[in-house]
Amino acid sequence: MIEYQLSLKHWLSLGFFAIALVLASIQPLELFAYMLHQAGTVLMLIVLLVSLKKIGLSFSCFIFYLLFLLIHMIGAHYLYSFVPYNDWIQQLLHLDLNQFMGWSRNMYDRLVHIAYGLLLYPFFYRLFQVWLPTLKPKVIFLLVIQFVIASSLLYEWLEWWIAVSLSPEEAENYNGQQGDIWDAHKDMLLATIGAIITGLIQLLHGNKKALD
Repeated sequence: MIEYQLSLKHWLSLGFFAIALVLASIQPLELFAYMLHQAGTVLMLIVLLVSLKKIGLSFSCFIFYLLFLLIHMIGAHYLYSFVPYNDWIQQLLHLDLNQFMGWSRNMYDRLVHIAYGLLLYPFFYRLFQVWLPTLKPKVIFLLVIQFVIASSLLYEWLEWWIAVSLSPEEAENYNGQQGDIWDAHKDMLLATIGAIITGLIQLLHGNKKALD
C-alpha cells in the first residue's frame, strides 16, 4: 500500500490547529464538558492523520476537515449554548443577528451540525472512493448522504447515552438542547442538508470538468 507524506503546507496547517487547540484549552467555560467534547476532537484528528497517510487526501479536503474541528473547538470552549457569536457580529457588523433572524436560542450548535455535512462530505466521499472504487460518482454521492444521516443518528444516541449518566446541569452543558425537544432531529436534518449541498456542488463541478 502507498503511504502518503505530509507536505510543508500540511505541517503549517497542523501547527496553526495546535495553536488553536492550546488557546481553546485556556479557561474553558466548563472544564468537564470541554474535556468530553475534546475527546471527540482528538479521535477525529487521529482518523484524519491516519487517513491522510494511508489513502491520501486532497489539501482542500484536509483543510475542510480541520475547519470543522476548529468550529467544534470553539463550541467546546464556550459550550455550544453560550458561544457569543451574536456579540461578535454586533461588534463587527453592527447587526443583531438573533433579532434579525427571529432566533430565541443560541444557534451555534446548528452551525456545527450543518458544517458536519458541508465540510466533511469530501472526506467521506474519499473513503467510499477507496473502499468501493468501481462505483459511479452519483452512487457514492448517495452513499455519503446516507452515511452522514446514519453517523448523525449514532452521534445523537451517544450524546443521549452520555447525558443520561450526568447530572441535569452537566447534561445540559454538554448537549446544549436548550429546551428544544426536536433538537436532535433538527441537527440531523441540517447535517444532511449540508452534505447534499457540498455533494451537489462536487457533482456539478465534476460534470463541468468532464464537458470541458
